[in-house]
Amino acid sequence: MSQLKVNAISDAAGANGNAITLASDGTCTAKITNNLSNRNLIINGAMLLAQRATTSTADGYKTVDRWQVNYGGENEVPTQAQVALTTGSPYDLGFRKVLKVTNGNQTSGAGATDYARIRYKLESQDLASSGWNYKSASSYITLSFWVKSSVAQNFYVQCKTSNTWDGNYVFETGSLSADTWTKITHSIPGNSNLVFDNAANEGIYIAWHLFRGTDNTGAMSLNTWAAENSSLLTPDQTSTWWTTNDATYELTGVQLEVGDVATDFEHRSYSDELARCQRYYQQYVNPCCTGVVPDNGSKAYSIGLQFQTRMRAVPTLTITNAGDGQNVHDGSSGADIASLNAADRNVDGASIYLNLDSDLGDFRPATLGRNDQTTNTTTYKFSTEL
Repeated sequence: MSQLKVNAISDAAGANGNAITLASDGTCTAKITNNLSNRNLIINGAMLLAQRATTSTADGYKTVDRWQVNYGGENEVPTQAQVALTTGSPYDLGFRKVLKVTNGNQTSGAGATDYARIRYKLESQDLASSGWNYKSASSYITLSFWVKSSVAQNFYVQCKTSNTWDGNYVFETGSLSADTWTKITHSIPGNSNLVFDNAANEGIYIAWHLFRGTDNTGAMSLNTWAAENSSLLTPDQTSTWWTTNDATYELTGVQLEVGDVATDFEHRSYSDELARCQRYYQQYVNPCCTGVVPDNGSKAYSIGLQFQTRMRAVPTLTITNAGDGQNVHDGSSGADIASLNAADRNVDGASIYLNLDSDLGDFRPATLGRNDQTTNTTTYKFSTEL
């Protein structure tokens, strides 16, 4: 019987490292590129979900689930939107949605405090249990994404930790060609100072900086961890994108995985991504459920909601269009919702106490449902974003 004895197998040129490395105990380590499941630490990296809205000019979590768009110092607010992808390299690889930021007209130029960024936050426990030996400089996580800018320039991506040690790591995309989709891949080493609690708090955020003014930039080293300095987030940034009216920046296919090689993007089903997103945000539009009117004259009503997915922490609650889309009826009379009174919440559900605009009967069961006299909707929004 013939036997081949080698220590490693690489490509013909030997320029990309070993594809397979064999150890003396008979085990091997291989760099495999295929659709292995549950390796992407990013939720909604293909921008499939946008529960709140598909477009907004507000700051924060407003459109694509799990993704913030932040800005400041603007003359005209940027717009964030979930848009369809219809052509190009990412489309051919199965991507159909994009997070797109469209700049306003910044007539005052690039101010020292001006900024715009896209940001994603990861839970600390997801990093702690990922398999990344994050205290070792020879152990890596790899970030990959597709990006397109209407302006040709270099951009910076920042990773900042949030546990015992606030570390900062910055790398650059390199000069992007205008209106051209480019895949960026970067491997990030561990560091002996890194700490990730096995808890549901923020562990790290990743920020794609569209622009940051000189109050928070300056001379610094790239591709290395350093103690976080709030006055030095990235090197000085090119201002072309910020000073170009209606400039756009588009992002999709974001993947963060353990190892020093970027594998093919892990496409997950819509329902799978929805369940993952609902850990952080759930909304109920005109829910129909039964509650009790506790006392005639109090104009009060209580209902209970069971969450579809257990949430990360006790959520906040906001109600939009209270009274415009819902009506409470006890079988003989009805009343609209005037306002939220209070809510008792945990990670599994909520008891909601509402003020009505008129009285209903004593201690009668009443049903919360759609008000047929209006086309508006009442939405109950539960959020526990990092």
